Amino acid sequence: MPVVIAVAVPHPPLIVPGVGHGREREVQATVDAYREVARRIAALEPETVVVSSPHTAMYLDYLHIAPGSGARGTFAQFGDAADGSRVAYDEELVAELERLAREEGLPAGTRGERERDLDWGVLVPLHFLQEAYAELREAGREPAPYRVVRMGISGLSPLEHYRMGQLVQRAAERLERRVAYVASGDLSHKLSPDGPYGYSPDGPVFDELACEALGSGDLLPLLTADPGLCERAAECGLRSFQIMAGALDRTPVTAELLSHEGPFGVGYGVAVLSPTGPAGSAPERALDETYERWHADDMARRRRDEDPLVALARASLEHRVRGGGRMARLPGDLPGELLSRRAGAFVSITKNGQLRGCIGTIAPTRANLAEEIVENAISTGCHDPRFSPVREDELPELVYDVDVLGEPEPVDGPEQLDCRRYGVIVSASRGRRGLLLPDLDGVDTVDEQLRIAARKGGIDLDEPGVRLERFVVERHR
Repeated sequence: MPVVIAVAVPHPPLIVPGVGHGREREVQATVDAYREVARRIAALEPETVVVSSPHTAMYLDYLHIAPGSGARGTFAQFGDAADGSRVAYDEELVAELERLAREEGLPAGTRGERERDLDWGVLVPLHFLQEAYAELREAGREPAPYRVVRMGISGLSPLEHYRMGQLVQRAAERLERRVAYVASGDLSHKLSPDGPYGYSPDGPVFDELACEALGSGDLLPLLTADPGLCERAAECGLRSFQIMAGALDRTPVTAELLSHEGPFGVGYGVAVLSPTGPAGSAPERALDETYERWHADDMARRRRDEDPLVALARASLEHRVRGGGRMARLPGDLPGELLSRRAGAFVSITKNGQLRGCIGTIAPTRANLAEEIVENAISTGCHDPRFSPVREDELPELVYDVDVLGEPEPVDGPEQLDCRRYGVIVSASRGRRGLLLPDLDGVDTVDEQLRIAARKGGIDLDEPGVRLERFVVERHR
């Protein structure tokens, strides 16, 4: 049994005594559950502890695995003067993971290391694990030492995170390693208006979804969770949990949710998944296959339900990317309004819940709205300077939104704005201007909306002469 235990744990530095200075008692249930999890891992004496952390190097299209012989880290940035932790890496297991990733065509490996020190997403679980090992030694038992593999998350799809976990399982099998998998990650950061990140109604919804999945062992909802809900909830650990799910691929497990609380407005969940049989002995837990069927149905439904504006944006970009250039003729079945109306429009594209491009026009620049959408869809997919041009193999995975803009109107101040109802334009001298659409996932306040719009225009909101405008949109999906 290569993966002998898998756990999902939070990583608030505050629960480490040298950081919390007593405040850790305010989340005593989390601390107690963490200690129980660490004791269970220590009792199994794994040879390797694999930790996935959202605070290890993260890339949009690449899963990073920390290279080298080892690393150290401290909680100094949180005010703890202790020496911290040093771990040795399992270089052989890392090399095998890289080999398997190349073999499988999964973008994962050790290149691109930006910070060699251990991050707090790794340090917090290691603190409790080292504490548990010290308890064993005090009891007269000398546990075998373990090595560590540290990896980050990415903007890749849930399936590719799951596949990364499958590679952990396969690498451990091939090397005959006893592996403990630690999925480090908090839940929602928006559970309370008094918390540091504010409140979203989707925060408790996400925590309920995650806790139900982790506590029941039915991990499919961690792969199929709505990206918009996850963004609005400001979750932290989902992709870490998805990798863990892959490490338990086709493995029978018992699952326990040991604790869940969120007194600081951030959800902390502690769960244990214990294999009860060998990997491969539970074909009903082939979540990759189940997810692929679900995803194909979901994308087919999205296309089936697209309204004419969204379908036109998709057709325009697909025609261009497949080598057809700009559409010579508009589709013949367009609603008459698209041919008679003129308006500015933005086309937004997402992939795996991540923005893949967004470009538009504030005022009409073409003969009609249909032409506006055609041109802006091509610009979004091919000319957004923040992203590389869309490739043909990406087209089936893209999700489109079209926002048709109403006429902007000036406002006297932020009190006349509403980030859910109105988009905002921030203007300043020398033609600088930044725009942000309304009702965007993760933008919950007017202050956030203004800051982002101003940053896009290279504007300081406190500089003299800043002007604000608002506008409404018709959103089409």
